[in-house]
Amino acid sequence: MASEKILIVDDDADMRNILELYLKENGYRVLSAEDGIEALAMVERETPDLIILDVMMPKLDGYELCQEIRKIIDIPIIFLSSKQGDMDKILGLGVGGDDFIEKTTSSPVLIAKIKAHLRRYRKLSYPDKQNEKLEKESNIIEYPGLEINLDSAVVKLNNKSLRLSAKEFQILCLLAQNPERVFSVEKLFELIWDETSLGDYRTVMVHISNLRKKLETNTNQPKYIETVRGIGYKFNRIGEP
Repeated sequence: MASEKILIVDDDADMRNILELYLKENGYRVLSAEDGIEALAMVERETPDLIILDVMMPKLDGYELCQEIRKIIDIPIIFLSSKQGDMDKILGLGVGGDDFIEKTTSSPVLIAKIKAHLRRYRKLSYPDKQNEKLEKESNIIEYPGLEINLDSAVVKLNNKSLRLSAKEFQILCLLAQNPERVFSVEKLFELIWDETSLGDYRTVMVHISNLRKKLETNTNQPKYIETVRGIGYKFNRIGEP
């Protein structure tokens, strides 16, 4: 039964009202803000479980707001925008968004995406040990220079903590728990976003790129996450016999 708290940030009152109606019909508690400044204060005060964020807004645009929110809390952020270009989507994912969908998207698809993101977020701090895709006896994964704590969701590179988004952490855990196994972009999207046909697979590539920037000294010659041309990605079993 849905009971999560969702924050809608949009300067269009009609859009806020429509979204609020859809969300309440599906059992969610709803908060709303009409600009970035109000939204930031609400994030700190109310601690929502997910944020639906417009791009074009006064005071702080959606991209700037997303970056500020990421300094406070790491929860799913869905950009819901009238912008449709690939660069807009890439920028939204690059600043910390978990998804970027158009305002013309049907309400059932939007609700399905919200449910998927919340479901994955709930599993973040408590990986499902029954899921063979993520199963591992130890709660700490270690590779030369890299430590991943599954319980605390803390990742350390050369003893320094990394700031990863929820999706980046999930991708890293999946790959690191299955070293040398090649995952296609489609399979990663299915496992991490928990969907098979509702999303854009380019989302995976953007998140992999962002993750590499944080993990790798040289992204052109990655040490940890390797591209298997024409197939997908795998985690190198570094330093192991």
